[in-house]
This record gives sequence, structure tokens and C-alpha cells, in this order.
Amino acid sequence: MPETPVLYVLNGPNLNLLGVREPDVYGRETLDDVRLLCERAADGAAVVFRQTNHEGELIDWIHEAREKASALVINPAGYGHTSVALLDALKTLTIPIVECHLSNPAARERFRHRSYVSPVAAGVVSGFGPFSYELAVKAALRLAQEHRAAADRSV
Repeated sequence: MPETPVLYVLNGPNLNLLGVREPDVYGRETLDDVRLLCERAADGAAVVFRQTNHEGELIDWIHEAREKASALVINPAGYGHTSVALLDALKTLTIPIVECHLSNPAARERFRHRSYVSPVAAGVVSGFGPFSYELAVKAALRLAQEHRAAADRSV
């Protein structure tokens, strides 16, 4: 694990349309606004912030995070409800994972109530709009710090 924490913040499909797609659900902030919020919340940690509409690319980034990241924040978007492949990729990680959503999936359509990410996540932050990301970043970095301290004690 790197000395300076490296936090991967990965975003799934349609999040590139933040600010224009269903603003009553997802808000008016853009994905770039969310990226800036994450960088500020990271308080000096390196942030790798990415978005894709392609499941395989998201999985490749998760694989990359296995070697390069201290923690992972993921907003899987629709893939969270459908992708066993995403779950399988996340299960390979030994770093803390925090699931993040702008809206509250539990308060939405029934099909959104199941997440394939939640079983492997240390926690879920949802329903607070972009503030969900700030909370998720802070939680992931705190968990990474605790993870590293535990690893140092076991050596």
C-alpha cells in the first residue's frame, strides 16, 4: 500500500449526465462538481476519480485498484442492481470498499432495493446527494488508515 493514501472513486453508467439527467432525483451538480468535492474531502490523499458507462471497464479499474489503492468508493449506479461480475471483482479486494449513491435506492423502485455491492462493502452512504460522496470519501480514508494500522501491528 502506498505511503500517501490513494483513494479510487469509481462511478458507473449514466453518472456522466449528472446535472441534466433527472435533476429532481440526482440534483443539479455535475460529475465534475462531485470530483472537486471528493478531492477537497480527501484532505491530501490522492484521488483517482473515474466514470464509465461500460461494465468491463469498471471491472478493469477495480482490478487496478487491487494493486494501487488504499480504499475504494464506488457508485455502481445501475450495475449495483444487476452485476454479479462487479460483485466478483469487488470480492478480490482486500482494501476497504464504501458503496455510495446520490439518491436513496431503498426509497425508490423495488428493483433498486437489492445491491450486489453491499455484501462486500464496509458501509453504504446514500440519499444525501453529492454530500454522500464527501461522507463516503471520509469513511473510506478512515477505514484505510485503520486497515494500515492493523497491518503494521501484525508485522
